[in-house]
Amino acid sequence: MTKLLEAAGLHKVYSSGEAKTHALRGVDYTFCDNRFYAVIGKSGSGKSTLLHLISGMETPTEGSVLYRSQNIGNMKDAELSKLKRQKFGFVFQAYNLLPELCVLENIMLPADLDKQKADKTYVKEILQTLGIQDKIRKYPSQLSGGEQQRVAIARALINKPEIIFADEPTGNLDQQNGNAVIDLLVKLHRQFRQTIILVTHDNDIAACADEIIYIQDGLIIPR
Repeated sequence: MTKLLEAAGLHKVYSSGEAKTHALRGVDYTFCDNRFYAVIGKSGSGKSTLLHLISGMETPTEGSVLYRSQNIGNMKDAELSKLKRQKFGFVFQAYNLLPELCVLENIMLPADLDKQKADKTYVKEILQTLGIQDKIRKYPSQLSGGEQQRVAIARALINKPEIIFADEPTGNLDQQNGNAVIDLLVKLHRQFRQTIILVTHDNDIAACADEIIYIQDGLIIPR
């Protein structure tokens, strides 16, 4: 398998006055092409911090993140922003849809920001796979939570990213809709062959992944 993303000696310390919180304490891990990873741990274990560091959303206190052997910490802001727009897709617990934009406009936003024309056939395929092809003219306020999360997933896919980062994507959904979202992520992973790195605290959700990464007190725990 081809190495895609590497975490090397990652530490993250948050400071508040004199108090320091060690969220990560030296994490090493290699993520490969076309794999589904679940990062699981209790609240405060460091799992979301790991996701934020490897996706370039935060900077490690110590250590490095390599994307295809390139240290993203050495990238200029514009270069890192371009990487995140073009190669990374993000799905969060909060849907983060813009209320003034309709569904299709929300989905197309990353492509528009990158001044790219999306492949119409690909867009149609995403919409059909996610079952939202009849919702494209509606606004977020007219959708259920499950539908809004499907729109967020479509937005994450629009630029054909190599990696999808999903941080507790079912956190705001009931069990039925949550299960449906996970089933869709598994289906999309197989269909479009992206690497997915999913953060969860739910063992049943983690069981859908190819590899499970257990985090406790800022460290990966072998199983």
